[in-house]
Amino acid sequence: MHFGNQSYFINMKKNSLITYIRTKRLLFVKCGILLIGSTLILAFAWAAGLVGGRTTTQTFLKDTPSTFPAGYRRAHGKGICFEGNFRASGRGVPFSVARVFAQQIVPAVGRFSLGSPDPYAPDNSTRTVSMALMLTADDGEQWRMKLNNEPFFATRDAEGFLKQMEAYKPNPATGTPDLARVEAFLKEYPEAKKYVKWDATAPWTRSFAGAQYNVINSFILIDENGKKQPIRWSMRPHEPFTSWSVSQRKQASHDVLFDDLKKRLQKGPLYWDLVLTLADSVDPVNDPSQLWPASRTEIVAGTLEVSQVFDQADGGCRDVNFDPTRVPNGIILSDDPVLLARAGIYSHSHNSRVREIGYGKATDAVGKHQNDNRKNK
Repeated sequence: MHFGNQSYFINMKKNSLITYIRTKRLLFVKCGILLIGSTLILAFAWAAGLVGGRTTTQTFLKDTPSTFPAGYRRAHGKGICFEGNFRASGRGVPFSVARVFAQQIVPAVGRFSLGSPDPYAPDNSTRTVSMALMLTADDGEQWRMKLNNEPFFATRDAEGFLKQMEAYKPNPATGTPDLARVEAFLKEYPEAKKYVKWDATAPWTRSFAGAQYNVINSFILIDENGKKQPIRWSMRPHEPFTSWSVSQRKQASHDVLFDDLKKRLQKGPLYWDLVLTLADSVDPVNDPSQLWPASRTEIVAGTLEVSQVFDQADGGCRDVNFDPTRVPNGIILSDDPVLLARAGIYSHSHNSRVREIGYGKATDAVGKHQNDNRKNK
């Protein structure tokens, strides 16, 4: 009897200890899950710019007004879709295994646009015109790109662009930028002086067809042996460049550039050569504000044929995110900080548009009039 009670109590203590350990283990597991969850939430909040003082994609888009038309791109809002083909010359094959350089004909979808964020902007409101392009090779690999007629970026990094925008904001009292802020910005980013001069003196194009579109960021080609070649590239037009005089620009009609493009395509396709510029070992690949010497080797890797255009409300380009970091096998990104920042900005803008369209908030952007969309009533 005595030994039986002793065994009983020993078993009770043993069971209590096991229960205690299991309870503690469960508590530790719950604490671990809570800690991981909290860490993930904090990480997402940090990435979104909700905590901390760092520059995020929201920082670049923070000036987008709440009244911005739903469904439109946050930058280059006014545009038109195009379709066509890219015909490779084969001259890019020795430098990259990307199929797009070898395939005879590659389908192309793209978009011409103005530099203004306003989807209703008059065509004479900005000197910047752009081409976005997506090439899809027969192996399923896609090459997406965004090109402007500007030959270089204003600053060496993305933060500099934000500081430039802030420095040149008009003073409400005078209607002009504050000279002290401009001088402070140019002292911190002296390379921007080159851009300011270009912006003040470069001619304004009077046609999408005659503009050269440039990739200001650097990328790297990879050949079949793994050899790397840094490059930049341009879309060089077959049509001659034409410019406006100041008086012609002021008197231009609201949609003159888009109307001109449509009229030209009624007569036949338009063409641009894809010109690869090969960097030398001394050329900066991580600073888009610096031009490479004009003496660098250039290769015509193929020709883009634009055959037709469509309204962006229902054209093939409307829902495409022309993220320039989407490159095929055989092309990789450089360590250009502006290039790396663009991926997040494009994604944020695209997600906002898709969400607005999905919730029925978009009207003109998807070919509907405001009074046709009952969800907006």
